[in-house]
Amino acid sequence: MSEAAQVEACVELAHKLANVASEITLPYFRTNLTIEDKSDESPVTRADRETEAALRRLINATFPNHGIIGEEYGAENEDAEFVWVLDPIDGTVSFINGVPLFTTVVGVLKGGVPWLGLVDQPVLKDRWAGGAGLVTTLNGAPAKVRPCDSLDRASVYITAPDFFTAEELISVDRLTKAVKLRRFGGADCYHYGMVASGWTDVACEKLSVYEFGAMVPIIESAGGVMTDWSGAALTGTAERQVLASGDRRVHDAAVSVLTQELA
Repeated sequence: MSEAAQVEACVELAHKLANVASEITLPYFRTNLTIEDKSDESPVTRADRETEAALRRLINATFPNHGIIGEEYGAENEDAEFVWVLDPIDGTVSFINGVPLFTTVVGVLKGGVPWLGLVDQPVLKDRWAGGAGLVTTLNGAPAKVRPCDSLDRASVYITAPDFFTAEELISVDRLTKAVKLRRFGGADCYHYGMVASGWTDVACEKLSVYEFGAMVPIIESAGGVMTDWSGAALTGTAERQVLASGDRRVHDAAVSVLTQELA
């Protein structure tokens, strides 16, 4: 398969996966779901598991030689050149509380590097897709980050302080005090789409590969930058501290604040 054909086939499947996910998740949204706690005490529902199982079946049927890493069912064939990363309901806390900011996250790693990403919010009908040499789009229209020349003019979104260690919270506190506007909220991966569309400037989190593997291509193809807190590229499959910015100037300043390099 040519490179162009591979890109087209993967993009087509990513959209198909998002469509399938919405067909499963939406009937469960704002219903009386049974909620279980996983070993890390994070919540999970029948909707999470049913969705990921369906997405895995479709990937295996379409690309049997590709690998998969998902939040609910782990990894299979993860040494393949192309590995799909799946978070069927990113923001389960939002989902179970009726907040329409949860997303389905679909990404592809190529050679272990984030290559293609899609994030879909089925209630608001917002879908970002980008990477693989393509321009990021929101619902089919080009999405672009906005310029911001200094950190003290920037806005930052962070899902919740609960995800950070006490030491990490010190760094996060420095960042939130350095920006103009800061919000802790249940946006989960939705606010990476906000950065990609130029609605906000910075997102700062800790994410797993099935989240950042999709977010990196979306942010970068919209003209932004996404790294770890030290400014290093996001690769591998371990959970990482992540920073996404629409403007390189703000990103570099945020890295300095997070790493205490700013005088």
